[in-house]
This record gives sequence, C-alpha cells and structure tokens, in this order.
Amino acid sequence: MLDVRWSLTGLVGREAYDVGHVPGAIFVDLDRQLCGPPGTAGRHPLPDPAALEQVLRQAGIHHDDWVVIYDAGDGAAAARAWWTLRWAGLTSVSVLDGGYAAWVASGGDVTQQVPSPEPGDVTVRPGGMPVLDAADAAALAGSGILLDARTPQRYSGQMEPIDPVAGHIPGAVNLPMGELVDADGRLLPADQLRECFARVGVREGTRVGAYCGSGVTAAHTVLASVAAGLEPAALYVGSWSEWVADPRRPIATGSGEQTTETSSQEDS
Repeated sequence: MLDVRWSLTGLVGREAYDVGHVPGAIFVDLDRQLCGPPGTAGRHPLPDPAALEQVLRQAGIHHDDWVVIYDAGDGAAAARAWWTLRWAGLTSVSVLDGGYAAWVASGGDVTQQVPSPEPGDVTVRPGGMPVLDAADAAALAGSGILLDARTPQRYSGQMEPIDPVAGHIPGAVNLPMGELVDADGRLLPADQLRECFARVGVREGTRVGAYCGSGVTAAHTVLASVAAGLEPAALYVGSWSEWVADPRRPIATGSGEQTTETSSQEDS
C-alpha cells in the first residue's frame, strides 16, 4: 500500500504521513519520486524509468504484487500514482476510493509506525498506458475528444492561478474532475460516469485524451474512464503547463460559441 498524500500548496505529504497513516503503507512523494523534474515538459513530467524502478523497489514492490494507493481523499494524487504504475507496466494497481479520509471514517486502524520493507524486484516497462504529447493532443482535439479536467474558470481563461497563460487547448472540451465524484470525493457509480462522459461526446469506441494543469487531475479522468467501463483515455502528461511553455502554440479562451483563439505569444 502506498500513501501519496499531496497538495499543490505542499501542506500535505510526509508530515501528514508521520502524524498517522494506514498500517503497512509506504509514503511515496508524488513530486520528487513519481514524476520527473519540472521544466519545459511541464510541472509533472514522466519520471525517468530507471529512477522510478528504484523508488518502487525501495517500497518493496514486486511485479506481481497488488498495489493499493491512497491520498488525502479527493483521488487526484492517487490517480496519478495509479496511472504512473500502470504506465510502468504494473497491472494489479488500485486506488482506495475516498482515500485516507474514507479509511479513518470507516474506523480503519491508524499508526505512526514506519515499515521497513524488503527491497522489491519490480521491473519498470514503460508503455502500459496511452500517452499524448503536445502534437498528439492538438490532433486529438480535432479528430476525437480531448477533455480538459480543470475547473470551468480555468478552462475558459477567466482565471489561472498557477500557469503564466490562461485558456485551453483549441478544440478541447471541459469535463471538470468535480463532476466525476460525489461530495466525499469518491468516484460516481459506473453508469453515472458513463452519463458524464456521454454528455461531452464520449462513448464506447471514441478516441479520448485528457489533460489538466500538469497531468495530475487528468489522471483522475483516465481512472474514471476505466471505472466507467470505457477504454482508458490517453493522458497528455505535460498538459497545460507544457502547452504554454511554447509561445507558438495556440490558446483558446471562453466556452461554447464564445470561444476565441489566439496564441500564448500574443498574450505574453
């Protein structure tokens, strides 16, 4: 079991794990251990396979293990960790729905004891999940469905609290992560998830990709697509943080018929 509690603000992580965690869980840092260093490839790019393999072996993981991952409760960080392990070739990976909050609410045991697992022997084999780069994302927005998992305000360009340019990839459709979960942050039932995807044009057989600010929230969209019984959406790992790193890439603002297209260079 992996504990990947994480927040953009940095207020949740190892400190929360030390206060209390699920017995036997190993803490893994999403930023530093499950992603590559931030840069022009985005704030949470793909990890180096060899470095990831070392992290997973230190956590005691073997290739045929069943790995269960949890975060604080909203599912985004756990979904990105789930996606990363699936991308790395592991097949038995699950997310604890509702995360640590659900575990505590259900009366689950909590400990401060840090386990010392024997090293695992897992081998990282990249390619287990579909991935998009910037060119792929642009093409899919025209030939299939490219989902933007951010809030409507960020999608439309009304606000952008993190990245230097506001807006969305031209042709992308907004499906906020919040529409895929209940009030407790748990995934909706499969039939309701399929209805959510269908509302934005996604049905069985549709080519689908997902992105967000940096490839974390969109990993939750991928998880939701699998939970809905659909083919897993392809993840644009670099997402908006990579897209706007190149000022030549176009951006769109507004929503629906009010959408306008410019370029990040013009907005800079």
